[in-house]
Amino acid sequence: MSVTAPRLLTLAVILTLGLSSLTASAADLPPPPTAAPTAPAAGTTTATNIVVDGRARFQVLSPTLVRLEYAQDGRFEDRPTFNAVSRHAPLAVRTSVDNGTLTITTGRMVLRYLVSSGPFTQDNLQIYLDVGAVPVIARPSWSLPGSCEFRTACEAETAELRDGAEFATDQAGFTGRGYTALRDRTDGRIGWQQHGIPSAGDHAVHLRYSAAQPRTVVLTAGDQTVDVDLPASADWSTAAATLPLPAGDVPMSVRCKDSDQCGVNVDSVAVTEVGEPDPAVADPAHAAANLGGWRRSLDNADGPRPLYEGLLSRDGWYLLNDTATAILKPDFTLDQRPARAGSAYQDGYFFGYGHDYRQGLADLHDLTGPAVELPRWALGNWFSRYYPYSEADYRDTILPAFRANHVPLDALVVDTDFKSPNQWNGWEWNPERFPDPQGFLDWAHDQGLRVSLNIHPSIALRDPRYQEVRDALGHDLPTGGCPLPELCGVFDLTDPAQAEAYFALHQPFEDQGVDNWWADTCCDGSVAQAPGISPDSWINALYARRADQRGQRGFSWNRTGSGYTGYGESAIFPAGPWADHRYSVDTSMDTVSTWSLLAFAAHYTVARGNIGIPFESHDIGAHNYGGDGNRLPDDLYARWIQFGAFQPILRLHSNHGYRLPWDYPPDAAAAGRKFMQLREALVPYLYTLARQAHDTGLPMCRGMYLNYPDQENAYHADGQYLLGDDLLVAPVTTQGVRDVPTTVWFPPGTWVDYFTGERHIGPGTQTVRTDLQTMPVFLRAGGVLPTRTDEVDYADQRPLDQVTLDVATGGSGGFTLYEDSGEGHGARNGESATTATTYAENGRGGTLTIAARRGGFPDAAANRAWTVRFRDTGPPRSVRVNGVAAAEGSWTYDAASRTLTVRTGSLPAGTSATVAFGG
Repeated sequence: MSVTAPRLLTLAVILTLGLSSLTASAADLPPPPTAAPTAPAAGTTTATNIVVDGRARFQVLSPTLVRLEYAQDGRFEDRPTFNAVSRHAPLAVRTSVDNGTLTITTGRMVLRYLVSSGPFTQDNLQIYLDVGAVPVIARPSWSLPGSCEFRTACEAETAELRDGAEFATDQAGFTGRGYTALRDRTDGRIGWQQHGIPSAGDHAVHLRYSAAQPRTVVLTAGDQTVDVDLPASADWSTAAATLPLPAGDVPMSVRCKDSDQCGVNVDSVAVTEVGEPDPAVADPAHAAANLGGWRRSLDNADGPRPLYEGLLSRDGWYLLNDTATAILKPDFTLDQRPARAGSAYQDGYFFGYGHDYRQGLADLHDLTGPAVELPRWALGNWFSRYYPYSEADYRDTILPAFRANHVPLDALVVDTDFKSPNQWNGWEWNPERFPDPQGFLDWAHDQGLRVSLNIHPSIALRDPRYQEVRDALGHDLPTGGCPLPELCGVFDLTDPAQAEAYFALHQPFEDQGVDNWWADTCCDGSVAQAPGISPDSWINALYARRADQRGQRGFSWNRTGSGYTGYGESAIFPAGPWADHRYSVDTSMDTVSTWSLLAFAAHYTVARGNIGIPFESHDIGAHNYGGDGNRLPDDLYARWIQFGAFQPILRLHSNHGYRLPWDYPPDAAAAGRKFMQLREALVPYLYTLARQAHDTGLPMCRGMYLNYPDQENAYHADGQYLLGDDLLVAPVTTQGVRDVPTTVWFPPGTWVDYFTGERHIGPGTQTVRTDLQTMPVFLRAGGVLPTRTDEVDYADQRPLDQVTLDVATGGSGGFTLYEDSGEGHGARNGESATTATTYAENGRGGTLTIAARRGGFPDAAANRAWTVRFRDTGPPRSVRVNGVAAAEGSWTYDAASRTLTVRTGSLPAGTSATVAFGG
């Protein structure tokens, strides 16, 4: 997407209350309401969206989103941050002051703050909202990831985890979303910044831990260290040590004294005065209510992995703490937050969406910016394999096999072996494998293929192009941190000069026609080490912005949300993952192919949507498999392809393993071909959903609770999701090739099986049985699903002039198809079009209305032939197109699947049409 100067907040009326003489204690805070929050009692009432009480500022950005800012030094921040790029809010709210309490009423929330009571705490700030029919009182905590306030129990899993310390959930009874495991034979370390120590001197440091055997850990604060003996405790226990600490802030850490005798789980840490008890975690129930969001990747995962918090919670609220996030300047450089000289500062965004989760995601979209605009080709089929292919392999073997099997292909990902002089981080083409790179790229483009190259962000010192880097910088790069048997230079990509030198290495490849980069930040020692950003987010932003400036729809596909190279897999940074959607297609990376991992993958995609990332790319088939010849079992392979067909991205990939349909026996091969063909047919639908994600913040794959928040089963149906609002997908994750059972929860209404036409009535749980040629996919009654009718070799091959509309009868509904040129920036200038379809029933039949296309763009189809499939209906007595009886032979009825199919012939796209049947 384009990175331009974000809009600064438009200030409406700033009301400075001037209430410094009014004070109140926590005991004076009005009691919580016994019913749903209402307007405050009579008092001083003013309409505004910005309220200042001395050092506290409240900015109401929507009825469900409020910025909370406290600046002890009186300096509020109006510049955009890397996360919060837009705070435009032309609305008004009601405010009043009664008995020393400021009340702000937004229409959806009531906020109460004790005036002039200092930084926000769980005692002086409360927010009332409805979650469904239940009134809830929110008391947000202000602990940042990687930091901890004095006398506060802080979750160890949100600390900075280094060198093998792992986020885990295996042991029951933890607080928050998990704990940190210091595993045997690692040098794992838990690090955090301790804040607010009132005076220098001895203090107590508390650990909530468990250990199967007696262990000793080393506690460090600044340059002070002390050993802490931990008695064996199979259950969670507490231990404390005394350590001299300075006043104010100090970096602290915990590690095992002997890494070979470790095996310690740490749940929380806290610092208090000596003799005070270990404080309890403030709101464990709220942490448990969170619906999950993210982790950096699923590297090496063979099953479920714990996830950090997302925006959405069953409690109906979330505080996005933006206090430490860097300032994003209009020229796309960073400024650090102003130094506060020990003065308290807080900056956060309270989302109070209740059960309206879609509103929460809309608020996140409006605050943090839209998701990337994906090019159309990215929604088609991708092929990648970690294998030393040559250009002849692609030209003479791989693509001909796709064409011979009538399987479309849109993207080739060329993995690391194309490089020279080193196959890991060389910055030249390997002449033995690619003797004519320009010819290879020209051929690929002639075939409709986009080419992505894998890179690793370092450069061997013996690389001939290293001198270019040295000349650009005037000095050598630091060395180390690369998985190579030789020295390599590594970059700090927050240094503009180093970033420029790094991207200059890409330029010759781009000039030849490379379309996209796989920035594989797995293993090198390069860093993005400026405070106030998440390193992954910054490198992804640089790649996306570079492509955007070249006229492409820029996106990075890479790990997201946490530590870039040089950091541990579980490292968390205070800025968090909240900007990644603007730049990235998240990739789960090097997973292990198991049924358990396949079952978790759908949940993982949905959870990513809970932090605003609508596009997930799994290695379809998974990266690693330890079976015979790295060829998956037939059923596991077929189910992976089925799963990929209904995901945001279908990208075949493996570690030398076989992932192409024709690598498998007939049944699995047929399934692979069928679902990759179906995937390409689905591109018009998927492209529309991708545009919805960009425009609204809704993910493509939607947790059942987004549409059915008051249905308890919606929170437990982790293995299924909605693709859009009307298509229910339940991937098969059980072994077998015939009559394989899958448990599906059907929401209220009627749902029609896309493959068999069978009707299912919800709400309720049912068992659906499939073979390798089918999977549980259901269209909601009244839903309309557009797919491409004609067979193409790639998504951009021809204008979309032949469209199939599947209509599930039994209800009313519709779908609006979005189209544009598929690449470039024309849509930003209005070059796009929509075609609305609506279906209505009259008791004896139904009518599908196809509206005239609105808008336009270059190469839009002037005429369009529609194929309409009415699902789950009896034999028709009449069929009409535009009010006239359909011509003989233009429609058929299949009794076995209860499907009526009508073909209209070519019609002008700029005029409306109707297709109707009578029963």
